[in-house]
Amino acid sequence: MEKKNSSLNLWCACLIAFAFSANYTNHAPIAQTLMGVFHFDKASAGLLTTGMFFTHAFMQIPGGVLGDKFGGRRVVIFAMTLVFLGNIGITFSENYTMLLIWKIITGFGTGSCFIGGAKYIHQTTKTEKLHLYQGYYGASVLFGSGFVIFCLPQIVAYMHNNWIYGFYTTASIALFALLIWILFSPSSHPDIHPHVKLTTMLFNRSLLLLGAVQMASFGLSIVIGTWITILLKDNLKLSNGWLVSSLASLILILGIFFRPLGGKLLPIFGIKKVIVYSLLMVSIGCFVLSITNITLPVAVIALLILGMGCGLPYVSVFTRASQLFPGRVGVAMGLANMLGMVMILVGAPLVGKVKDVTNSYSSSFIVLGLFALLICIINIFSYKN
Repeated sequence: MEKKNSSLNLWCACLIAFAFSANYTNHAPIAQTLMGVFHFDKASAGLLTTGMFFTHAFMQIPGGVLGDKFGGRRVVIFAMTLVFLGNIGITFSENYTMLLIWKIITGFGTGSCFIGGAKYIHQTTKTEKLHLYQGYYGASVLFGSGFVIFCLPQIVAYMHNNWIYGFYTTASIALFALLIWILFSPSSHPDIHPHVKLTTMLFNRSLLLLGAVQMASFGLSIVIGTWITILLKDNLKLSNGWLVSSLASLILILGIFFRPLGGKLLPIFGIKKVIVYSLLMVSIGCFVLSITNITLPVAVIALLILGMGCGLPYVSVFTRASQLFPGRVGVAMGLANMLGMVMILVGAPLVGKVKDVTNSYSSSFIVLGLFALLICIINIFSYKN
């Protein structure tokens, strides 16, 4: 019975992760349609990502506090309800401002959902399975993000280019996941550990470094995911919508395999090696994609390298965060993830702005690659094991 409940915990958490993460990028693959309807530029399109991830990031620490106090299950129920309502609200948008406001509101829900789900996994999983289960949970987050990049353009095109059906789709996913969670997820109870002051955590060097790794992996993958569809169309002159969607979703979809793999590799190689080699792959992938006359085979290889590099460090970040502060696991994971959101908040609109000014993505991808390389080098000299 205990084994069955453990599997049920995992399935429920992964479904929730898929549902809320579908809202990370649900506007990105239909950005050109939205720009045509609401008349805004590429920088404003990037701001939709920034707006949502601003509140998503803001809720990482409060969500962690609530998760530590009330348990992950209760936090997820409240947060997923907000995600559903945010999607419905978007469909009533009449201008860009309303679209942005509803994305911001949705971010409150996705932020709390992420930490609530991660806390739930930590509460309901035995120690020997925790690395692997956190990897599966993280994989589901990327699965949801990649799913909408691939599927939403097809759905919207099938519905005569009506953008509303894209958000109806993610609203339906959120509602389905919420009902399954309410009906079937086993209860969780807050853990009791010695209390640690929040200020102590905010200035902890090791925790800050984990946040930087999250910036250079997950944060960077979302920034690239926001713009990769348009980049492939511009640089490779691809007109096949199915092919573009398939390639664009690679970075996030690969996380389905490499986040759990990162959990399996962690006991073998240790946190430092997993992080260093992963960030090295991220920087290489960015540098290759910055080539303006890149060929399709080379672009595919670069996307594969990026997908692997962005996926592998996930379990290392959250495992180490929980080890640093076992008394406040939710807050520790939330803080590391919040710092990772800085890349998304700054990077998404910045890439769009650079594209508008230079008419090229090369400079932006070079900067992203240099950032990942910098964090890689810092980890080489800072991390002890």
